Parts: sequence; structure tokens; C-alpha cells
Amino acid sequence: MAERLQVFTGNANRPLAEAIAHHLGVTLGEATVSEYKNGETRVNIAESVRGADVYIVQPTCHPVNHHLMELLIMIDAIKRASASRITAVMPYYGYAKQEKKSRPREPITARLVADLIQVAGANRILTSDLHAPAIEGFFDIPVDHLQARRLLADRCAELDLPNPVIVAPDAGRVGWAVEMRDRMGDHADLAIIAKQRPTADKAFAVEMVGDVRGKTALLIDDLIMTGGTLVAAAEMLLSRGARAVYACATHAAFAPGTLELLERSPFTRVLVSDTIPVDSHSIAQSHKIEVISVAHLFAEAIQHIHEDRSVSALFRR
Repeated sequence: MAERLQVFTGNANRPLAEAIAHHLGVTLGEATVSEYKNGETRVNIAESVRGADVYIVQPTCHPVNHHLMELLIMIDAIKRASASRITAVMPYYGYAKQEKKSRPREPITARLVADLIQVAGANRILTSDLHAPAIEGFFDIPVDHLQARRLLADRCAELDLPNPVIVAPDAGRVGWAVEMRDRMGDHADLAIIAKQRPTADKAFAVEMVGDVRGKTALLIDDLIMTGGTLVAAAEMLLSRGARAVYACATHAAFAPGTLELLERSPFTRVLVSDTIPVDSHSIAQSHKIEVISVAHLFAEAIQHIHEDRSVSALFRR
């Protein structure tokens, strides 16, 4: 008899997990994920998972440590309940920016997180748009790395931006910019902004390569945290003659005040995905933020994994 597919979630992004389950035609598994009075995470899986193919949807977004512990404990609980296979579905991989040593005596925390997930008992990882693709190599288990940014590119193509130019915020995102241009059509141009990073969480634009005069600029990135660097880049583009500036980023890792900053910014529109939950009330009132769902993409990937079909086929569409 074929293994049954079961989907569980913690408290990190329940709306996304429910949407994924809906696309798969299943109901979310019953689980209690709460806290004891001393602050410890409490998990109780309320239905049988014996012999099942289990997927735990849990982005490790803010509060990162809390949601990471939920994921680890859920994996352990399901492993001890004799599931056949456990896939950690992490639409957003926390600590991804700490993937290398920038100075002496720094940790490589993204590797530590990978070790923790594997020791907990995960058999597979499903994630999207890692800050550094090299993180895949931190795992000794299969990693399926989805390209959620393609959904943003398709939405940008629907907007039919006049005379577009795709702007990479740094040299590391040039490849993404080329992908975006190919997705939107060869008529789009490319530009690159050079940044300096005086501290780990601060950066500022210093120069730009490419012509944006009279064009509609589309800034791309993998995540938005404070939004300060992105807004500064938009102001630079406008000062160089851009007629309008749009932005898109997969992960809306908004710090307090980021939404308000983006609302006051010169952006015409900012597109993000729902890998991280964004306050629905604020989005409903926003004139600039648009959220694109990745639920069907993850549901398709889960279905392919469950049926032992190629996941890379999703990238070739």
C-alpha cells in the first residue's frame, strides 16, 4: 500500500501551511504546538503518522529561535512516532545570512542549523531562494531548492512595465537579474548597484553600473529586513533619471517599522511572497505592498517528492 501523505505545521506560518494542504487536497495534521509555563516548547502529535510520508511546513522566521525549536521538536516527535520519511519544508531558512566567516572567531550558524535539523531526524529539506545557495552543501540529506522568485518575475511580467531595467542590488544577485530579464523578455536591460557594508546588518549604495534614465527600474533581492538599503537604492535610481522604481523580494523578513518605511518610500510597488507571514491588516491598507503566494509551488513540489517524480521539472516550466 502506498505511503499516505501528511502535512503538519508549527506556529510560524499557519496560513501558508493551510494553503499548501488545500492545494494538495489534504487536511493539516492535528498537532498541539504551544509553550509550557517555563517557556519550553511543547509538541503533541495528535494522530498516527506510522509509516507516513510527513511534511512539516515551518519557515524559521521571527522569532527565529522559537520557530526553529518548534521545527526541531516536531521532527523529533514525528520520528519517534515511526514516520516513514520526514521532510522539513522551510520556505524561509533562518540564519542563512550567517553562511560564512567574515572575520575571525565568527560562527557559521547556517551550518549549525543544518546539523541540528539532520540530528533531529529530517530525511529531506524543501526550501526556496536561499540567501546563499552554498547552504545546500551543509546538508548530507537531499535538499530541494525551489525558485520562488520566478513567481515574482511572472507577476512583474504581467504588470507590463514600460521600458524596464532589472537592477541587481549587488554583484551576488546578477544571476537573479539575468533570470528575471529572461522571464520578463529580452527587451529588459540590466544594471548593477555596488554596495559597501560597514557592519553586518547595514549597507549603503555607492555606485551603479548601467543606464536607467527614462526607464522603469525593477530592484530585486532575496529578502527585505529593514528596507533602508532598498529605499536608498531607489532614491539613487530616481536621481539617475529612472521614471519609476519597483522592487521585488522573496522573503518579507520585515523588522519593526519596515512596512511604514516602504509605504513612505518612492517605490511605485513592492512585491513579496508569503514565505514569511505579513500582517494581513497592514497589507490590506497598503497602497504599495503586494503579496504573491508560493503555496501552489510548494504543493506541487511536495506532490512530486511524494510520488518520486522530478522536482527540477518545476524549474523548466
